[in-house]
Formats: sequence, structure tokens, C-alpha cells
Amino acid sequence: MTVKEIYTLADLKSRKSKTSIRLGIFGNPVAHSFSPQMQNAGLKACKIDMQYARFQVLPEELQSALEVVRQSNFIGVNLTTPHKIAGCKFVERIDDHARRIGAINTIKLVDAKLYGYNTDGKGFARAIRQEFAVDLRDLRIMILGAGGAGRAIALQCAKENCDRLIIANRNFEKARQLADELREFFAGPKVLGPVPRLQAIAWDEPSIRFQIAHLDLIVNATVLGLNRSDPSPIPARLLAPHLMIYDTIYRQGHTSFVSAAIEAGARAATGSSMLLYQGAFAFEIWFEREAPIAAMRQAL
Repeated sequence: MTVKEIYTLADLKSRKSKTSIRLGIFGNPVAHSFSPQMQNAGLKACKIDMQYARFQVLPEELQSALEVVRQSNFIGVNLTTPHKIAGCKFVERIDDHARRIGAINTIKLVDAKLYGYNTDGKGFARAIRQEFAVDLRDLRIMILGAGGAGRAIALQCAKENCDRLIIANRNFEKARQLADELREFFAGPKVLGPVPRLQAIAWDEPSIRFQIAHLDLIVNATVLGLNRSDPSPIPARLLAPHLMIYDTIYRQGHTSFVSAAIEAGARAATGSSMLLYQGAFAFEIWFEREAPIAAMRQAL
């Protein structure tokens, strides 16, 4: 087998200890992931003799898969949907930032113990700076989704003291709970006007339409867009030219959200830049050295 293929839990369990695959990504689905191309380019650039692969791991298989990693010669793994929150239950240590988020996307094996980290927020901040030449602290932001990626992005926005933060989720209670957890960051006045600095809203057309005039950036942190048949999370008729749109979903070509944004005259970007930077930060956790960003970017 080559590292371009998708492996399963059975493949993971049957690995020979001498195999060159010592890093990987666990997800369901995982076929869309560009992480192997990016990470393998980084490994090659640094002359590190190992490989990174995709592993299709179902939710009920995650604990077993991580147990195999613990007992193997792995360096570490990345977790993607739907494992970022569940993964917290199966590691010995979680760094303070990831604990605050309640989700991990990077695991490092240290003396047969699993250490959990989250590089999504830092990767997102760097991506926004690259794509739109602006910092989070200067933006009024709405995040669609309050799951693993949404939580990481929301905390990063809060820590960087963004102007406003709006959280929309299909389950409103989940959005409200995340907003309550972040309230301490928004205690001081910053934006003058009729709208609060921090707010959870229902994910429906009237609620979103009201917010549009008071926003600069809308972020899709849901899985909507993984399938080409998925609709845009916000209809094009609600979007406006003054907005910046960032879709954490990445793939060849535009997602429906990015297409809708362009149709509305807004600036838009897909998640490949966030993938690059969160992956680079993971690389630095695993190897305690600077990631070869140029080689990793070229591979994407």
C-alpha cells in the first residue's frame, strides 16, 4: 500500500513496527483530506524519514485506534471531524488552550502517553491575516457552528479581542452555552451602537439578515460544503459586498458558500490556508522545530 490510500483501524492494528507511517489523520470521512500531501512535503523538506497517512476511523473505533497509537512507534496524529471533541476523553494530558476549547486536533505521543493540543485557532488567525490582510481584533465576526472547529475559532477571536462575536448554530442552546463561556473576554465596551459585542443567535434567515449590516467576517465552521451537493450555509441573497467570507471547508474549486459570496460581490476564501497553518503548528509540536511552510504550501 502507498500512503496515498486510505487505511482502516484493521490496517492500523496490523501495521508492522518497521513501517514508515508514523503520523496520520483520523477522521470520518477522511478521503477529502489534503493533510498527507502537505505533511509529507514537510517531512521530505526536513529530511525526516517517515510518512503521514489517512485513516478512516469511525466514532466507535476512536478509542481503539488511539490505543494502537499509544502502543506503537507513532509520533502523533491529527484528529478531524467527528473526533475533535471525543478525542479529549482518550488522552492523558491536554494543554490549557485545548482544554478551554474542549476539543483537540493534534496528539503527540510522549513516553507512551497521549498529549492533546489544538492548533485550529492559531491556524485560523494566521489564515485570516494571509487572505484578507487584517487581524481578528479589528473585525466583527459571525461564526456558523459551535462544534470542535467553531469552538476553537470562537476562543481565538475572543482572546484577540475582536470587535464583535456572533455565534450561530442549528442547536441554539449550544451556541448560547459557547457564548456564555466566552463572556469574560467581552466585559469591556468596544463597539458603540445598538448591538451587543457577544451574542448567540438562531440559525435562521431573519436572525442572520439582521446581523449582516453589523458584520465584517462570516466563518463557516460546519461540515456543510464537504459534499459538492451541500447548499451554502447562508443564501447568496443575504450576503453583501462589504463582507469577508471564510469557509473552513477546502477542496478543489469553490464551495457553495464561496460561490455564493463571490456572486454577492464579497471577498471569499476556502480553508486551505487554515489547513496549512494549523498543520504547520502541529508539525512544530511533533518535532519541536520550525515547520517548512514554503514546502507545505507548495504541496497544497
